[in-house]
Amino acid sequence: MVIVVRKDLKLSPGKMAAQVAHAAVNCALASKKRRPINFDRWYSEGQKKVVLKAQDLNELIQIKQAAEDAGLVTSLITDAGLTELPPNTTTCLGIGPAPNAEMDRITGHLGLM
Repeated sequence: MVIVVRKDLKLSPGKMAAQVAHAAVNCALASKKRRPINFDRWYSEGQKKVVLKAQDLNELIQIKQAAEDAGLVTSLITDAGLTELPPNTTTCLGIGPAPNAEMDRITGHLGLM
């Protein structure tokens, strides 16, 4: 599983952790229903999660579209705006779980957060 976080928002560590967790939970639940083989493999192998960075919302949306075009599970996370961010701020994107080769085609060019 990969979670791509917007670098331009400059989230606090706690806020980033919460947003990444939302994406991971959403993707896991969706994958268990839509791609149970990928979910079972990911779960049995330790639930690997890699957090990467996108420059801004535009790049995040491009990555989401590429992932969906490749048939991968995605979850775009939008914050409610109760703490650090304005309401309806899109913060991150979860992708997967899926085999590494499939994920790398979409996110292999991104740096670690």
